[in-house]
Formats: sequence, C-alpha cells, structure tokens
Amino acid sequence: MRRPLTFATAVATTWIIGAGTALAYPPDPPAAGTAASQLATLTVKAEGSTTGYSRDLFPHWSTVSGTCDTRDEVLKRDGTGVTVDANCEPTAGRWYSVYDATYVTDDSAVDIDHIVPLAEAWKSGANTWTTARRQQFANDRTIAQLIAVSASSNRSKGDKDPASWKPTNTSVHCIYAREWIWVKYTYKLALQSAEKTALQQMLNAC
Repeated sequence: MRRPLTFATAVATTWIIGAGTALAYPPDPPAAGTAASQLATLTVKAEGSTTGYSRDLFPHWSTVSGTCDTRDEVLKRDGTGVTVDANCEPTAGRWYSVYDATYVTDDSAVDIDHIVPLAEAWKSGANTWTTARRQQFANDRTIAQLIAVSASSNRSKGDKDPASWKPTNTSVHCIYAREWIWVKYTYKLALQSAEKTALQQMLNAC
C-alpha cells in the first residue's frame, strides 16, 4: 500500500510516517463515513468502574509462532530494518511513533499500545467477557488495535479515552478516531457521551 510522501500531503486515511517511508502499520480502518455510521450504533452510557480490573485478566502477549509473541510480531510489522535474535527479541530496527511524530531506534523505548486500552475496555463492557475473549482483544492484530509507539507517548495516554487524550500529532486524529471506533464496534463496547463527542470532532478532521 502506498503511504503518504510528506506530512503536508498526508490525508488521514493512513498513518503518517514521514517522507518516503513505506512501513506496515495496523490494518487500515473503515473510511470516515463508515466510522461515523458505526459510531452511531454504539451504546452510549455512563462509564463503568475499574472495580475488579487487572491487566492479568487480559492475558498478553500470546505466542504467535516459535519464540515470537504478539508484541514481537507488532515490533517486526511496525518497524523498518528490524532484526531479531533466537528469542525473537529485536537486535536492530527503527520505529516511527505516529502519536508524537518521532523516530525511535531502541526497542526498549517502544511500547505496543492498545488503541482502546485494556482498562477502558473493562469499563466499557469487557468486565463481563470470558478470559478467552479478553485474551483475543489484548492480542488482536486483525484490526487496528495494536501499534508500536514511543513509550513516552503511550504512557502519556495511559488508559485515557479521546475525551481526555489525543495524539499530539494532530495529523493522525482522523485515523485514530476511526481506529478507536472500529475496535469498539467490533467488540460491541459502549462509550460515554464525552467520548462520543470527542470522536465526532476528530472525524471532522478527515
């Protein structure tokens, strides 16, 4: 898939990755019109609590093949020049963090972000899921739920929804909203009123 050549020419239909760089990123989400339609079908209600929540209730990272787990696979997918050792740990590579428009060359400074955070999912309906369903959610590479970003941007985001946190790289607000909606729509998760308003505003950037 051809990626944007510059930040200036980028339209938020794909992740913005800088001049001439062709990288594999999460699967492209539905177009803005489809995302708006999906958003309209989601249940809006007061956000649940984190009572009983633990990251351990969302088993991750699952083994994908050999010594490679989900985190390893996302690091390989989202980076360029990535090489790994016998344990599937990166020995070299370069990652473009779309949230803050920075490059990272040390994999220890890269986090795998859940677009919809695990705690957010818990408060939105995942508290009623089976462990198997939560494991699927935490390791899902078939939709745009996992992405390699700088550790600093991921930790700034924490468990916040779009009403409380957005990427500092405003050029990706459109696709971030589309991906967030895609995940919630796929997993039938609810959202709160302020969250929906923030997503609608971000879709306006598309």
